[in-house]
Amino acid sequence: MKAVVCKEYGDYHDLTLDEMDDPVPGPGQVVIDVKAAGLNFPDVLLVQGLYQMKPPTPFVPGNECAGTVSALGAGVSNFAIGDRVIAYTMNGAFAEKMVVPEQALARLPESMDFAIGAGITTTYGTSYYALKQRANLQAGETLVVLGAAGGVGLAAVELGKAMGATVIAAASTDEKLALAKDHGASIGINYEKDDLKSAIKEATGGKGADVIYDPVGGKYAEPALRAIGWNGRYLVVGFAAGEIPKIPLNLVLLKTASLVGVFWGAWAMRDPGAHVGNMKEIFSFYKEGKIRATVTKRIALSDFMTGFDDLAQRKAKGKLVLVTD
Repeated sequence: MKAVVCKEYGDYHDLTLDEMDDPVPGPGQVVIDVKAAGLNFPDVLLVQGLYQMKPPTPFVPGNECAGTVSALGAGVSNFAIGDRVIAYTMNGAFAEKMVVPEQALARLPESMDFAIGAGITTTYGTSYYALKQRANLQAGETLVVLGAAGGVGLAAVELGKAMGATVIAAASTDEKLALAKDHGASIGINYEKDDLKSAIKEATGGKGADVIYDPVGGKYAEPALRAIGWNGRYLVVGFAAGEIPKIPLNLVLLKTASLVGVFWGAWAMRDPGAHVGNMKEIFSFYKEGKIRATVTKRIALSDFMTGFDDLAQRKAKGKLVLVTD
């Protein structure tokens, strides 16, 4: 099989597409013929050695995929050869085949194609966990999403609207804001042109945001936090801007606000039952037409570097997916 391989941590341009032996399932494992694999910004960080987890090298990156079951290990009872599935794992998805534990699988709805299935787990899983479990977002509240046209940002826009919130999208270009509005945002803020704090205050009638979803960090974090409302929740999702901000904690005290960390991958592994429950609810939103789970770019596995470039250079809009066919 062909697979993208990280031989040493460093520049993602050093990744190679190599021939490898097909995987063989052990007890409780299955082999998936990968049809599509989702690309995410943490994949860039992982191969650079900057992510929270560091698998031993060499390894195949990619933490989510969709495909069909092609081999079963001893003791597997819930899946059969030919089943359409999605899988979440820390690495291994950027390949034509991968082996995963049975409990890492979920069934892919018949109405969902492989590319959408491959792109829904990390972005929607992260955003739904953030909004539901970490922020306890309620209908009628105001949600501000930074980086609103990125993978997790666009998912947060759709899910926030599906949960009954008023969604304010913040992004770096008018084109990105148009995309976020097309996916459910009511208001757009261009934080490269407008003062972010003032714009959020104005958009909320001076009240401030109930929930701020921040996968960007950098220079945008403090002005966004200064615009949070009373009892607001600030979700720390990631640092796509490259800089981890240093926040004056008196801002949290003055609004009785909460700074809330969102590490979805670790949570999903610690509480797989709750993760599966969240995914079922996400699939229900999709079937009901409340979320679109749009894949904005499909890239051949052999052209994987294009996807990494788009993510690293912050050119990506929505969800990028590698396809093997």
